[in-house]
Amino acid sequence: MSTPQNQALPEDGYDSPLSVADRMRQQETIDMVRRALDEKRAMLAYQPVVQARMTNRAAFYEAYIRILDDKGRVIPARDFMGAVETHEIGRRIDCLALELGLAALAKEHSIRLSVNMSARSIGYPQWLATLERGLRADPTIAERLILEITEGSAMLMPDLVTVFMADMQSRGICFALDDFGAGYTAFRYLKDFYFDIIKIDGQFIRGIAHDPDNQVLAAALVSIARHFDMFTVAESVENEEDARYLIDIGFDCLQGYFYGIPSTEAPWLTSRLSKLA
Repeated sequence: MSTPQNQALPEDGYDSPLSVADRMRQQETIDMVRRALDEKRAMLAYQPVVQARMTNRAAFYEAYIRILDDKGRVIPARDFMGAVETHEIGRRIDCLALELGLAALAKEHSIRLSVNMSARSIGYPQWLATLERGLRADPTIAERLILEITEGSAMLMPDLVTVFMADMQSRGICFALDDFGAGYTAFRYLKDFYFDIIKIDGQFIRGIAHDPDNQVLAAALVSIARHFDMFTVAESVENEEDARYLIDIGFDCLQGYFYGIPSTEAPWLTSRLSKLA
């Protein structure tokens, strides 16, 4: 099909009205997040990670940060997390999540809590200062704190991560490798990282009771974790059949909607109140 001579063809780098509008919406969301951080408009939501052999008991809780707009509504993380990962605003989110997590641990001595972080935050002075303040304030916090680093983040700067982990593990902090299996370079570093916990990515877990391929892959990942003496967590457990299969093949812990959704109401308080009722 020919193009009329007086009709310009799109040039390289041409921005369509739709892409411009998408960028503007994303920038507005990022600005909204920045204002929320300035005003500390955030809270944590907690999801239980249960013991495989006693699923009515939480081994620990994972804390997810929730950023709120000026009307108190949650700003969906998918609208901004990808854009802020490499920028300072991402480090500030990590700082606030850690600050709130440390406060929860200081308030409730019966729990263990995992807090997500980017490997990039290791070199961010404010994040390190937040961590040090929390550890100094309560000597029991270190042994109850788990820091979760995604596989992709850890692989970006393995040397920095391994040194930081060794230092913090000597003080009692545990480390979890999140989304294990989602990337392609994890295996070459596993013997150097010494993670305490490996969380198997949900793509290998969902529907596993009826998926022979995922059964083989999940069993292999559990075997690898055992070889390196690492505790295993299955993510995205959504039904009883999958849960039973995962328990049978040897997972240590299970996490997912089948056992509880992330809730801004502290579940350890809710369960305690239900026992008293």
